[in-house]
Amino acid sequence: MKLRYSQTSPYVRKVLMLAHEAGLADRIELVPTDVWAPDSPIVRDNPLAKIPCLVTEDGLVLFDSPVVAEYLDSQHDGRKLFPAAGRERWVALRQQAMADGICDAGVLRLLEGRRPESLRSADWIERQRRAMVRTLDTLEAEAEALPKPDALTIGGIAVAVTLGYLDFRYAKDGWRHGRSRLAHWFEGVTVRESFKLTAPPTE
Repeated sequence: MKLRYSQTSPYVRKVLMLAHEAGLADRIELVPTDVWAPDSPIVRDNPLAKIPCLVTEDGLVLFDSPVVAEYLDSQHDGRKLFPAAGRERWVALRQQAMADGICDAGVLRLLEGRRPESLRSADWIERQRRAMVRTLDTLEAEAEALPKPDALTIGGIAVAVTLGYLDFRYAKDGWRHGRSRLAHWFEGVTVRESFKLTAPPTE
């Protein structure tokens, strides 16, 4: 399998963390891809020009991260990270949706902040920031529903990756303030090899 990726993408990290947890990492060839380059090869595989984008061993091209993650979870015989059915599945998918939503807002906020100041919308940036704060508060309130660090689901992986992304891009926001339960849960996940091996570059 080939995965178009960037080390700084939280969506890619979610997929790679799942791959490590599932014992699949050594079956994936990583293909560094700059989606912003005018001639980026990503468009040959994904018309949306987004990563992660997985090319399976039989040539099927899959995107975006929830689809790629679920496909990878179908390729191993161990404990599944996508619960099969029932309330546990919907809780995990909801957690993934909240985590991805925080990343979506964070990326939009980041890109808007990089625009020339004369074109930048403070209202748009603030809208994204508020969405991030509200969802973090919800995760704090529902921290007891997060999976144990040694029994992660796709929901737990997505939340962990998102909190790591906030440390990477929005450290000054101090997401831990007032969210002690979420912070305590996160500390338990940061020691996992799958989390450490997929960390973004520090420089």
